[in-house]
Amino acid sequence: MNEVEKLIPHRPPFLFVDEIVSETPEGLVARRTWRADEAFYKGHYPGAPITPGVLLCEAVFQTGALYLSRSLSEKGAPIGVPLLVKISNVRFRSPVYPGDRVTIEVSKKDTLGGFHILSGLMKRGDTRILSVQFSVAWRTPEAAR
Repeated sequence: MNEVEKLIPHRPPFLFVDEIVSETPEGLVARRTWRADEAFYKGHYPGAPITPGVLLCEAVFQTGALYLSRSLSEKGAPIGVPLLVKISNVRFRSPVYPGDRVTIEVSKKDTLGGFHILSGLMKRGDTRILSVQFSVAWRTPEAAR
């Protein structure tokens, strides 16, 4: 089990972060290479594959979950899973293709009543791919109770 899988409950084929690059008390940087053999490229779009925007966002959200897992574990082991509660200001600037290696950055903006407000962006080299604001609550889901 790699470092990413130790920190968050996501698993292949729905794990979209390969490695943690760096972290600070304010945020975390991760990386992902989008592999040409991933099943979703067969349908999005055949003959001209492009990574679905929702999966790009999910990679940012998973990076946020990695950051929260690390920061919450400093206060004791986090129990439960990260639950996305709000998404806003999503901006897509450039498509991502099979084989692209991206850097994902998240930073903490605030915590209010158990809700963690984060900002995220994805880049390919110096090219900004997307930016998004989102909020996460760390909870025990009903099915796990």
